[in-house]
Amino acid sequence: MSRKYFGTDGIRGTVGQGPITPDFVLRLAHAVGRVLKRSEDRPTVLIGKDTRISGYMLESALESGFNSAGVDVVLLGPLPTPGVAYLTRAQRASLGVVISASHNPFADNGIKFFSSQGTKLSDVWESDVEATLEEAPVWADSASLGKTRRLNDAAGRYIEFCKSTFAHDLSLRGVKIVVDAAHGAAYHIAPMVFHELGAEVVAIGCTPDGLNINHEVGATHPQALVRAVKESGAQFGVALDGDADRLQLIDGEGRLFNGDEILYLMVKERLSRGQNASCKCSEESVPGVVGTLMTNMAVELALKAKGVELVRAKVGDRYVLEELEKRGWVLGGEGSGHLLALDKHTTGDGIISALQVLQACLRSRQTLAQLLVEVTLFPQVLINVRLRPQQEWQTNTQLAAATKSVEQELGNQGRVLIRASGTEPLVRVMVEARDASQAQSCAERIADTLR
Repeated sequence: MSRKYFGTDGIRGTVGQGPITPDFVLRLAHAVGRVLKRSEDRPTVLIGKDTRISGYMLESALESGFNSAGVDVVLLGPLPTPGVAYLTRAQRASLGVVISASHNPFADNGIKFFSSQGTKLSDVWESDVEATLEEAPVWADSASLGKTRRLNDAAGRYIEFCKSTFAHDLSLRGVKIVVDAAHGAAYHIAPMVFHELGAEVVAIGCTPDGLNINHEVGATHPQALVRAVKESGAQFGVALDGDADRLQLIDGEGRLFNGDEILYLMVKERLSRGQNASCKCSEESVPGVVGTLMTNMAVELALKAKGVELVRAKVGDRYVLEELEKRGWVLGGEGSGHLLALDKHTTGDGIISALQVLQACLRSRQTLAQLLVEVTLFPQVLINVRLRPQQEWQTNTQLAAATKSVEQELGNQGRVLIRASGTEPLVRVMVEARDASQAQSCAERIADTLR
């Protein structure tokens, strides 16, 4: 279904350029409000944001747009995306709205929405909003205008929720953790969660100024965390992104663990407690988790050895969530650090994912490296090939032959993934193999057929 404004994760762009302008955002909120009013007489919408300077402007535009359609607004202030999802459900609100561009630099911003159940909304709903945007506004009269109030303890409520997902018989007392909030929405929340669970916390990336979100800190720039862990002698480092739905972990040696490895650890911890690895269905159901087309093959093989099926979805946590819901499973994620544990939360949550892994280390009395001793990630080589105008790659017989040859050479010790970029005239050639040089040479052979 073609959409003009909505992408895979809401509406996003550079501030001051369409669609991230105050006039459009006001119209967007008015249209969303009209859609809500079709099924509810007096809807209430929660609005949270990250720490970008543009958040103030966009928050005001959203507030006006919703009020003008007769929708009440509750302002949450700076709050992680998963925190908005949680409070939308807990407050029985009609809708949750997040002002954030996630891991992007401060000059970008975006708007994304959560249903009353704290889940992402469907393509059909987004298309309904876009159709309403094309209609003339229907301004509410003075007596019908929406009202706005602020939920002053939003951060405290979300902190308690995060803590509730950690095992009640465990404590982080005696554990030193460096927490990097990317100068983003969790700057005042993530350190408190770990501190209140008993940890000694060293905070970095927790002094936002409106312009420094994700700048050389956070999950997309973990080098700062690696340095801080080594300098402080901490056992763990936790890196979030600007809206705190993404996680990267560092151990005391400064080794970085990505989302694929963290997903494996979450499964392993549940298996160690005798749980049906990741299924909320009946016990006879086949346990499984959902990764993406980019999930490392080493993790897939390690899960298979434990009797756990890995199903691959398209790249994007939205598609991982869709696959989990379809199968009734609860664990899934991406290498980028978007991780889902649907028995803990309705959406990806970096803080909660970190707590699940720390729980595994405490229960097993092992380090991250020890827990992952059976997983050595396969080298992945990614080559982007720019297409010439009108160049057809799907029907390229040389490409098909080279791909088949490489797949035969790799057997079950590697794989090939070829896909088009969604934003540029590029074909992405990815080869994964146990041997890095073999992965490189195979990727080059395939890419050469497109050049």
